[in-house]
Amino acid sequence: MKKIVVLTGAGISAESGLKTFRDSDGLWEGHDVMSVASPEGWHRDRALVLDFYNQRRKQALTAKPNLGHQALAELESDFEVVVITQNVDNLHEQAGSSKVLHLHGELFKVRSTQDPEIVMDLDGWELVEGDLCPLGSQLRPHIVWFGEEVPMMDVAIEETLSADVFMVVGTSLLVYPAAGLAGFAPSIIPKYIIDPNLPEVSSMANAHFFEEPASTGVSKAAQAIRAFFG
Repeated sequence: MKKIVVLTGAGISAESGLKTFRDSDGLWEGHDVMSVASPEGWHRDRALVLDFYNQRRKQALTAKPNLGHQALAELESDFEVVVITQNVDNLHEQAGSSKVLHLHGELFKVRSTQDPEIVMDLDGWELVEGDLCPLGSQLRPHIVWFGEEVPMMDVAIEETLSADVFMVVGTSLLVYPAAGLAGFAPSIIPKYIIDPNLPEVSSMANAHFFEEPASTGVSKAAQAIRAFFG
């Protein structure tokens, strides 16, 4: 079975109503991103950070997968599909994608501040001061903040190196290290780029462009992929 590796970004979730800080000049829902998405912000005002992610979870609970998410999940009927996402929501999983790597963490998971290997599902949407891991330390959002390592990056690179098709959906390819994944896709394989504002990837070999949102572009790319493998 041929393998499709898909890198998704904020654009696909935006169509489901989830905003990102890049929509508003460095502000994320009215906050400076460094105050809510950095270790420094966490140490400076833990209550603010906890409340911020609680509100993001409440918002995410109202979002539903869009046609872009669904079209990616439907590809699994004919291909092995690995979704590598920069998004922290669970819309890909809701749509039915079975293999999803979250580069920047997961909104509905929390982890220990003492041992980052202790990761737990959050029961509900609220994480508060005094919610402790089994070691007795405060739990924090399971989000990769600015200045922190991206632990799933090596796995994502390995998946990309073995792809038969590489797809980019709803991302500017400007945020590293995730943006560097495109460089690991074998040069001989077809690549499909879907975004209403196409990123500058003029050096990408065998690239096919769909200058439109994920909700329409992914299904068109899927048609092209099925035709390619005939």
